[in-house]
Amino acid sequence: MARTLVLRPAAKINLTLRVGPARGDGYHDVRTLMQSVAVMDTLTVTARRGPFALHASGAGVPTDDTNLVSRAAAALWRALGRDGPPRDAHLKLVKQIPIAAGLGGGSADAAAALVGLNTIWEARRSPQQLATIGATLGSDVPFFLQGGTALASGRGEEVYPVDDASRFGVVIVKPSFGVATADAYRWLDEDRAAAVDPGLPGADAPARDLDIGWKVGPIALVNDLQGPVARRHAEIREIVDALRQAGARAAAMTGSGSAVFGLFAEANAPRAARRLQRPTWLVLVSRTLTRREASRRIGL
Repeated sequence: MARTLVLRPAAKINLTLRVGPARGDGYHDVRTLMQSVAVMDTLTVTARRGPFALHASGAGVPTDDTNLVSRAAAALWRALGRDGPPRDAHLKLVKQIPIAAGLGGGSADAAAALVGLNTIWEARRSPQQLATIGATLGSDVPFFLQGGTALASGRGEEVYPVDDASRFGVVIVKPSFGVATADAYRWLDEDRAAAVDPGLPGADAPARDLDIGWKVGPIALVNDLQGPVARRHAEIREIVDALRQAGARAAAMTGSGSAVFGLFAEANAPRAARRLQRPTWLVLVSRTLTRREASRRIGL
């Protein structure tokens, strides 16, 4: 009988994202505080003899070797010293995490694939070994193999777990457009090279301090990519303002966008989400996840 695992990889938001100058390899050094949230894809992993297969549902989701799930399978297969393309696994991916939104859905799916395939292939690789493989696939993948609240640096692949943040309700608003990560970083570099006045329309509002339950005290929610993206897409600022007017304790774009999140008392998030309905906005009600909750959802 085929062995089947059902995994629920969770999205992330960036509570903070500070970006250094471009490096020689084309990447940027970042310092970010990431947080798991309860918006989840579903990845079903089944041991089945024969060629590797991936089926995916969701608009714009590829099923070829450009999908991070397929790339994760190939990377783990190679790490096990096995020849040829991966085989003996059938994966079904149901997308709920919006794509091109800065929520890390592709990386979350890759992390879940590594965990699931590690089990059905009886590879016995540790989470640390899986994270090393994951870092070759995408900067965020190692975070999703831990989840909860964590600091990350380097390209984002150096992950340092910290105490879980307090529980918040989270309202995520995704406009009708997406943002490619490469575009967001290019716009940041262009604005910095042009010494764009931070007071120009679309620039970031002053960072807001938020008490997330850390012993070190409140943090300032700030995203260095938000200003450059908002200068090209003014709707980002509109969404941030709408979330604040709906009662968010703080609101910011996550990652390279285009999704924007607001943090609320958990009981207040559904009512705020109803106020934020627009024909062109996808509005999701969620909450923060602890490290234990996030890691259990992907089988760790």
